[in-house]
Amino acid sequence: MAAVSAQKGGDAESLEMVRRPVPAPGPGEVLIKVAGAGLNRGDILQRNRTYPAPDGTQYDVLGLEVSGYIAAVGEGVETWVEGDAVCALMKDGGYAEYALADAPLVLPVPRGVDVVEAAALPEAYFTVWTNVFQRGTLKAGQSILVHGGSSGIGVTAIQLANAFGATVYATAGSTEKCAVCETLGAVSINYRECDFVEAIQDLTGGQGVDLVLDIVAGSYLQRNLNALSVEGTLVMIGLMEGLEANLNIGLLLTRRLTITGSTLWARSIEQKAAIGRELADQVWPLFEKGKLKPIVSSRFKLGDAVAAHQLMEAGQHVGKILLETEHSS
Repeated sequence: MAAVSAQKGGDAESLEMVRRPVPAPGPGEVLIKVAGAGLNRGDILQRNRTYPAPDGTQYDVLGLEVSGYIAAVGEGVETWVEGDAVCALMKDGGYAEYALADAPLVLPVPRGVDVVEAAALPEAYFTVWTNVFQRGTLKAGQSILVHGGSSGIGVTAIQLANAFGATVYATAGSTEKCAVCETLGAVSINYRECDFVEAIQDLTGGQGVDLVLDIVAGSYLQRNLNALSVEGTLVMIGLMEGLEANLNIGLLLTRRLTITGSTLWARSIEQKAAIGRELADQVWPLFEKGKLKPIVSSRFKLGDAVAAHQLMEAGQHVGKILLETEHSS
């Protein structure tokens, strides 16, 4: 099978097309004939060797999420049969024509969603659901500020928070990206034109928001706390400005704020499967009702992975970037 390897490490041009044997599923695994694979910021960090990877990561074939069709099932798998249209959360291996997935981390392609575009769902929806709704406990009637509103995580968070009855604010860096956030149901804030803390205070009458979903860290830490309401929660899922930051502990104490965060990649299969079950029960039906949809910026052929990575690094895309294989049609 064809696959894209990052074994060399380095910039986007270090990626190379390789031939690999089609793997066979072991106990509890399924083999997916890949139609689409989603790109994620973690792919860039893995390629650059700057991501804290789980034990056993070989940095060979990247890819944290795929969609396609069940090609074979391993021993003990009873939930899927050959030909089922599925999408799956992966540890790696998605940039290929065939990929192995743990059966508990496989979900059906939602009704009405294109099979290739379903590759845009697993990583973002698992991440947003566990951080915003499980850890952040966002509820109907509350408010949320989503940073990077036009990113794959951002467009997912906006749609989910809106679907579950929250008021959504989102930052983005251009008029065009702000317009996309507005279309999806958020009040947009162009962070290049104004201070998002001041904007949130104006928009909420000085109350602040109940939850901030942050991908930046660094200098954003204290500003995020300043944007929170009393007993608000900051959920951190990214470190674009680095690992260290200063904060005013006094504000944390007097306003009874909570800071939390998580990564998805290093969690156990059982922990991720629990997230998947909630998605299947509470979120996947919303696609059929038209309340959610994948937001796809671009679809590249598998052999054009270098160009796809370059687009992601340029930061001009809105939503998800996908790779598609010969199995996409």
